[in-house]
Amino acid sequence: MDYQMFYAEVVSWISDCNSMAVKHGMESDEFWTWAMRSTGELSDKYGNNDLVKKQMIMLLDWLNDIYEKAR
Repeated sequence: MDYQMFYAEVVSWISDCNSMAVKHGMESDEFWTWAMRSTGELSDKYGNNDLVKKQMIMLLDWLNDIYEKAR
């Protein structure tokens, strides 16, 4: 697995995530649908490697923590 490529995509995903949060708001179905779909797609892209799955789960947990703190 190309770890540099994967983590470059994680950085890009975080940037996209910020854009989606601004565009739709973190409370929207559109945002959470995108977040779930995109993390699954990235995991699939890397063959559901354990590190990738754990990284994507951590990012979803991070988003949930931000959402909960904002409520």
